[in-house]
Amino acid sequence: MNQDASAQPAPSASGAPEANGSRALLALKVGTPIVLLLAAGMWFYSRNRVSTDDAQVDGHLVPVSCRVYGTVERVLVEDNQAVKMGDPLVAVDPRDIQTRLDQAKAALAQAQAQTEGAKADLERARVAYQQAQSSDLETAKANLDAKKASLDKTRSDLQRMKPLAEREEISAQQFDGFRTQADVADGEWRAAQQRLGSLQQEANIRKVAVGAAEARLASAQAQVNSAHATLEGFELQLGYTRILAPVDGVVTRKFVEAGQTIQPGQGLLTLIPLHNTWVTANFKETQLARMKPGQEAEIKVDMNGAVLKGHVDSIAGSTGSRMSLLPPENAVGNFVKVVQRIPVKIRIDEKEAQKVILRPGMNVEATVLLQ
Repeated sequence: MNQDASAQPAPSASGAPEANGSRALLALKVGTPIVLLLAAGMWFYSRNRVSTDDAQVDGHLVPVSCRVYGTVERVLVEDNQAVKMGDPLVAVDPRDIQTRLDQAKAALAQAQAQTEGAKADLERARVAYQQAQSSDLETAKANLDAKKASLDKTRSDLQRMKPLAEREEISAQQFDGFRTQADVADGEWRAAQQRLGSLQQEANIRKVAVGAAEARLASAQAQVNSAHATLEGFELQLGYTRILAPVDGVVTRKFVEAGQTIQPGQGLLTLIPLHNTWVTANFKETQLARMKPGQEAEIKVDMNGAVLKGHVDSIAGSTGSRMSLLPPENAVGNFVKVVQRIPVKIRIDEKEAQKVILRPGMNVEATVLLQ
């Protein structure tokens, strides 16, 4: 058996390299098309997609401030507490404003009483003027006309009797009687004239009194309107002592404490409505050639890796550097061309936004589908 085993031929030393070369050639022949297909697939997949990791979640920051001067009675919320629109946030001591409101109510009642008195005075003045203008004045005018007719008759009789007296056809005593009648009629006519003038003057005075009463009524009504406005102002201020949430949101940056004296316009806290957020993605200017509002977008959240669908809402009118506090001045010094970034606002679809709560300032990765 040892002779048979030793008689077998030994394997060739060059066999192993030949096998390895064959396998490498086979792998190259098979792998090259696969790599090319993968590269083509990646190019086809990414040719209509532009992405940036320079993107953050944005949202409205709603500052809540006071509108009246006063002392904080109670603070009804805590930091990071979720509130609904209309929920009470801060209560201000209302007693000072309530006192001024009661004074305004009293002033309004007094002004209304003065208005009623002015209305009564105006009514009396109008009645007196109408009386002077109608019955008394008309009677005086009729009396004047009667006296004028009587005067004309006596003067006519006197003129007719004068030739008769000159020819002594009537006695001097009879002529004197006609003359006396004429003088009496003239006196009565003049008295009637004076009476009419006096009544006309009285009517004018009563007319002026009507105008004065109307002016007093207008002044009293203006005081009522002013008192109403003052009252409504204090009622508004009283309502402002209860500071309510203007929107649904989360309480953030609470500065107010109970017992603190606050001024109108002083900031108390900030509300952030988490249900109304969007993404601001800063794309390179070279990525915006085919981008336009309405295109679909994908948002990858760094917090948990969730991918949300959305769409391009709008593109900013300038680059971010131009809107910065100190914009670059390229007209001086050495110029270095830097690719600029332009903010793009991306709205997350409503159903997608319910999957995860996004808070302003969170980092995300934005991708826009250009097709």
